[in-house]
Amino acid sequence: MNAATAQDTLNFPILGEVIRHDGAVDKLLPKDAKIEVLGSGFEWAEGPVWVPGKGNEPGFLLFSDIPRNSIMKWVEGKGVSLYLKPAGYTGVVEYGGEPGSNGLILDPKGQVVCCEHGDRRLSVITTGGGKRTLVDNYEGKRLNSPNDATFHSGGDIYFTDPPYGLPKQYDDPRRELDFCGVYRVAKDGKVTLLTKEMTRPNGIGFSPDEKTLYVAQSDPAAAVVKAFAVKADGTLGEGKVLYDFTADFKKGWPGLPDGLAVDAQGNIWATAPGGVSILTPEGKLLGRLSTGERTANCKFGGPDGSTLFMTADMYICRIKTSTKAAR
Repeated sequence: MNAATAQDTLNFPILGEVIRHDGAVDKLLPKDAKIEVLGSGFEWAEGPVWVPGKGNEPGFLLFSDIPRNSIMKWVEGKGVSLYLKPAGYTGVVEYGGEPGSNGLILDPKGQVVCCEHGDRRLSVITTGGGKRTLVDNYEGKRLNSPNDATFHSGGDIYFTDPPYGLPKQYDDPRRELDFCGVYRVAKDGKVTLLTKEMTRPNGIGFSPDEKTLYVAQSDPAAAVVKAFAVKADGTLGEGKVLYDFTADFKKGWPGLPDGLAVDAQGNIWATAPGGVSILTPEGKLLGRLSTGERTANCKFGGPDGSTLFMTADMYICRIKTSTKAAR
């Protein structure tokens, strides 16, 4: 199926519904908030990131289509177009079903940093369109398949490394590490393993004060979001379960904990079974954006930063909120 590109309209299709579990969610979502479909026909959309406009140029959204090894671009009023291919794998033979880039973030210079499945690295798209490897190994052993990342205000990158990008995933003979880690890459390039206690670390993000790091775990047997205290030296304390979605997954709700975003009030917008769950820093469920699809990731963006963009299986979506990103 081809991606839908004719988006010069204000009448976007609506997907799913907003479910309000607690009155506090009304401060985060307008009463008439709807999940709008901006584009469709992607094989598996992931990693949305908003790129602010410069001068007279409008801002735009980038997101990964992992199986197609592509990064796509969405512009308001123009729709979706191909931004970069290959995006995560540059090899010469077939490489599984998810070879492309996954999570995308912006570095302090506004450059796009890619979590690449096939090339098993974090890279940065430099000025002029070239790429530079930021990290591709830990202690000389190749990473599994970097999944998602976030920047600390000090300039360090924190990222997750599950096996989903490997052709045979956890059982792939190409694996050189026998665990799935959460790592930090310092500005000088030094790589630190922060924890290997998570079986399938996935989405990742900081609290507004950067004293807590949230990491999603997309393991059907333990579908959780964990909170880690961030120590003064940037390493992590022991993880504590913030919310357990395992029962929701066992009900047959589509999806698992995957990407997440943190708002300015410290609430966690976590993709999970059924869509996006909105959690307080204490782990209370305030509401759900029920997409009815396996929802992979979400990030705040838009001209004023208050739009939550979501990748839900074959769809790229958005919902207008009354909050903004934490940082």
